[in-house]
Amino acid sequence: MQDSTPHAAPPAARHEADTKTGSGAVMLTAGGLIAAFGAAACCGLPLVLAGLGLGSAWLIAPASLAAPYLTFLLAIAPLFLIGGAVLLWRQTRTVCASNAICARPVVRAATLVCLLLGVALLYLGYAYMDA
Repeated sequence: MQDSTPHAAPPAARHEADTKTGSGAVMLTAGGLIAAFGAAACCGLPLVLAGLGLGSAWLIAPASLAAPYLTFLLAIAPLFLIGGAVLLWRQTRTVCASNAICARPVVRAATLVCLLLGVALLYLGYAYMDA
């Protein structure tokens, strides 16, 4: 008599399936972008927006929340952005599964744009930290 119940995949196969989704670069980039925005919200971003003639009053709430954690945000944002960039670069070197996030060119382009925006915000956070 054969057992017809489906068996769970072995742990190695599950780990391989998790790494083939390609969401690591997107998640690290999002974390780095949020951390860089928090770091820039208190100092650099209001100055740049005011210089462009745009209002920055809406940044009061994010800046007051992020100000106590400025050093922490400035420390983890580069780690997340570098991790996202490395994973994005590795995705271009490997073949993604057809249903994975990394298989879509739009997602790769959006991840790259968010990485560049995160680096710009991180620069503002460092440059205007004492402003």
